[in-house]
Amino acid sequence: MNLAKKVALITGGTRGIGAAAALALAREGARVAIVGRREDDDAKQTLAALRKIAPDHELLLADCGRPAEISRCVTQIENRLGPIDILVHSAGGPVNGGLFDLTPEAWQAAFDVHVHAIFHLSRAVIPGMRTRKEGAIVLVSSTAGIRGIITNVAYQVAKGALPQFARALAREFANDNIRVNCVAPGVIRTRFHETMSPEQKRLNLEQRIPLHREGTPEQVAETILMLIRNDYMTGETVTIDGGLTMRIA
Repeated sequence: MNLAKKVALITGGTRGIGAAAALALAREGARVAIVGRREDDDAKQTLAALRKIAPDHELLLADCGRPAEISRCVTQIENRLGPIDILVHSAGGPVNGGLFDLTPEAWQAAFDVHVHAIFHLSRAVIPGMRTRKEGAIVLVSSTAGIRGIITNVAYQVAKGALPQFARALAREFANDNIRVNCVAPGVIRTRFHETMSPEQKRLNLEQRIPLHREGTPEQVAETILMLIRNDYMTGETVTIDGGLTMRIA
């Protein structure tokens, strides 16, 4: 896909992996709309960085866990920038707690933002992509959705649904030249991991991650950019985790 003048919607685009992906797309000439829940310092700084690259980028405020807000957001982006060619679903955050620690409301909320949002987003943007016979969608999963770990059961299950969601959409819309892929980051140094204790960090670096270092949002953004640009990839999940999930011990 040639990214020049393409319109890209990035949920969770105000910080972390989403922001890095937004900036990477903007540098390739795409017109980017980032979506976040609040116009906080992160949102303002990311928008300012985008507009240093080019002036035609937008920030929209919406809760991706609410279908009505997704619909409004997509309509606003199309009115401001044009039909959406690229969708990156990076919205979400940690959902801590084991089976008996979670409330039913917390369980439901995890799926609302991580899984249900892509159902509603896809229904909003795919019709236009079908008309133009081109589109690229990337879902941001996690290595927590590939291997079982202790405590955050809702996060694991929700993230584990996304690779299959990507495969299902990729197969359904392949004839329309709409490609759907997934990226599964490991331990990436973002605010997501800011509560990690020094002991947990040391365990990761010394024993769990074979490359003995954390990843960066920019490295994940490079992978997302590759999945968007490469016209012969669809239905795939690319893991970027320093070897975390490939090892036996």
